[in-house]
Amino acid sequence: MERIEKAVSILMHDGLVVYPTETLYGLGADAFSDEAIIRVYEAKHRPLGMPISIAVADFDMLAAVAHVEPWMEGFLQAFLPGPVTVILESRNCVPDILTGGTGMIGIRIPAHPLAQQLIEQFDSPITATSANLHGGKDPQMPDECTVPYELLLDGGKLPGTPSTVVDLPHRMIIRAGAQVDKIAAFLVNR
Repeated sequence: MERIEKAVSILMHDGLVVYPTETLYGLGADAFSDEAIIRVYEAKHRPLGMPISIAVADFDMLAAVAHVEPWMEGFLQAFLPGPVTVILESRNCVPDILTGGTGMIGIRIPAHPLAQQLIEQFDSPITATSANLHGGKDPQMPDECTVPYELLLDGGKLPGTPSTVVDLPHRMIIRAGAQVDKIAAFLVNR
């Protein structure tokens, strides 16, 4: 547990932590710290203005950062936690830099126990972008994480299929990934 505590301390000081999810390794930073978010963009060589998703621990944390319509709850309950990023209308507390000025935020509830512990103990959302240079190979293994970071939580080899990204207000799949067939069927039948 001391590695999680160390990771939380790094996040509290605007540092960067690589963590495993049920899909790929993610690059985590305090999603409410402008300084930490800028470090994520710099580490990835990602153009400013491109949105970055966030990871939350549970539905309460999700509701604190995004507007959830009653009809969306069935989808969220069916697919989260899991390998899905839902795009929702962000609340005012979410920094504009994360939304790319769109007013929409991508949100994950990772199903990996290390990611869950990290976010729960940090008690706040963290960034949920892959731990690779922008446009680079998705990191399945710790040695494939090509960004600078202060600490890596090793989860071994991960499946490697990115999360499916769903624009939930518009019921559209933006990026096909894990469980895309189940997600598509759910969206069509609702």
